Order: sequence, then structure tokens, then C-alpha cells
Amino acid sequence: MWVEENGEDNYLLSLYAKTILQNGFFMLKKSYFVDMNWDSYIKNYQSYLKIERGLSKNTIENYSFDIERLFLFLTKNEIEVSPVTIGEEPVQQFIYSLANEVNPRSQARIISGLKSFFNYLIFEDYRFDNPLELIETPKTGRKLPDTLSVDEIDNLILAIDLTTNEGERNRAMLETLYGCGLRVSELVSLKISDLFFEEGFIKITGKGNKQRFVPISDLTQKYIQIYRNTIRTHIRIQKGFEDTLFLNRRGRQLTRAMIFTIIKDLAKKIELKKTISPHTLRHSFATHLLENGADLRSIQLMLGHESITTTEIYVHLDRKFLTQVLNTFHPRK
Repeated sequence: MWVEENGEDNYLLSLYAKTILQNGFFMLKKSYFVDMNWDSYIKNYQSYLKIERGLSKNTIENYSFDIERLFLFLTKNEIEVSPVTIGEEPVQQFIYSLANEVNPRSQARIISGLKSFFNYLIFEDYRFDNPLELIETPKTGRKLPDTLSVDEIDNLILAIDLTTNEGERNRAMLETLYGCGLRVSELVSLKISDLFFEEGFIKITGKGNKQRFVPISDLTQKYIQIYRNTIRTHIRIQKGFEDTLFLNRRGRQLTRAMIFTIIKDLAKKIELKKTISPHTLRHSFATHLLENGADLRSIQLMLGHESITTTEIYVHLDRKFLTQVLNTFHPRK
């Protein structure tokens, strides 16, 4: 399974495997889903996304997965077409089939990804039209992200067992996630050379390899230094990971899945009723800043949002708080 960074869409490989088993297919790896014809177009598209658009590895994998999912549907239904010759009808049949498998938000994401692929083929003069041009994206509404209160975050961190080596590391990681509002991919790829504690900033490499500087509090710095000085120095670090800040017990970079597991286990430990992920701490970071008077532009810069409209979702999170602001500061009380 992989999870998108916004925490909203989950793609379950188990669902994919179930479809394969039901239809007599067997998969050793994803590339077996595509023949040489589709495979060559997908690989060229991946290069375009990486080089021309500067997208992250995870985003490229998700785009590719959607195309391969379309090819699996075509194979299952014995529809022999290439990316250049496929018309509207097979694509529409595929989109309709998704209604029983994924929610509207996931359908919208798949449609968007496929439109992007066929627009690329048009751009490269492989074809003259987009077979998804007339397909409407399902209306999903605006899903507000889940957040935690300050007390819930405190309880989550207090539940960490500090008698273990992993405990000091996990405390430092959660404090960094919440204290700096990082994406989980940004956390696991954070380098020691990205820490500028004297200046009070850390350098973050976000989506599309775009870099930004995020303020880091003295408290978060303190827990990172404890981890570095008491735990990390005793780890046998594997070659190539000397500069990686947070390491697993084998001296290698942590996976995103491992961070999800750590947080899920802590939530279960404190009997938290909410379903949370690492991204919940990022949402909480932004929400608590807004509630305490920070402006949207500053939050946008710290989160690394390309557009202010992405950040504006946090305005909708706490209507009670916004009502209090209006009653306190507007002259017409």
C-alpha cells in the first residue's frame, strides 16, 4: 500500500491483487501489467514528469499506477488498444467501473491523472485528442482535514517510551512534524546539513524538489540534539546515509510507512478515537497557528503550498474560533 501525502486517498494494492486473482492474472511486479507498447509510453511519461515538471518519485508512481490500472481493465476485457489509438468508449467504461471500487475523491484523482497522461501524448504529437475530454470529474466537495488539539498532541508524545533508543528518536520526529509542519516525506529525507540551529531554521526540500526555510523552535531543537548526541552517535550508519538525520536501527533512512505505524501505535496506546496519520500533525500545526493569530501568507510559506488557495482550507476548520475573532475585533459587535 502507498498513501498520498495529503492523507486523503489510499490506494490498496490488495484490491489490485484481488482483481488480478479473480481474472487469472499473476503479478510479480508492477511492470508486468503493461506490454512493451504501453510500457514505452509510460516510461517516457515518467521521464517527462521527473525532468520537465520536477515531480516527486511518489507522485510519479501514483500517476503511473493509474495508467497501469487502466491497462489492466483493458486486458481483463480483451480490449486491444494502445495509448495512441484508445478512444472515448473504453476509457468511459473504465471510469464507470471505478464507481464500485473507489470513492468519488479517488475517482477524481484518477481522472485527473489520466487526463494529464493523454495531454502529454498530445503535447508530444502522438495523438490529436484527449479521450477524457468529455468526462466530468465527480463532485467531491471540500474535505476538511482532521486535526488534533494541543492536549491530544501532548498526550501522543507523552505516550512514547523514552527508555528505548527508538523512543528518543520518535519524540524528536513527532516534535519536528508538529513543530515545523512537515510532510512525512520531508521528515524522513531531512539531512543534518539541513539544520541551521544558530539561525533558527531548517531547510526543507518539498514537492518538485522545491526548497524552503522553516523556523524551528528551541524545544524542537533540544529534542533533536538529545537524539543526535545520545542515540544516533551509537548507530552503525550504512554508507550513503551519513547525512540522514533520522535513522532506523540498521542505520538507514526510515520509510514513510514506518512513521505511519509509529503514530498509529501511539494513537492506539492513548485510546485516541480519531483516525490520524503523520499528515494530521501537519494539519494541526497550520490550524493552531491560524487560531493563535498567524496570517495565511506566513502559513503558506511554512507549509510550502504553491497556491494560497490550498492554505485557505484551514480558514474553514474552526468556525467557532472565527466567530470569536469577529466578536472580539469587529467594531459592530
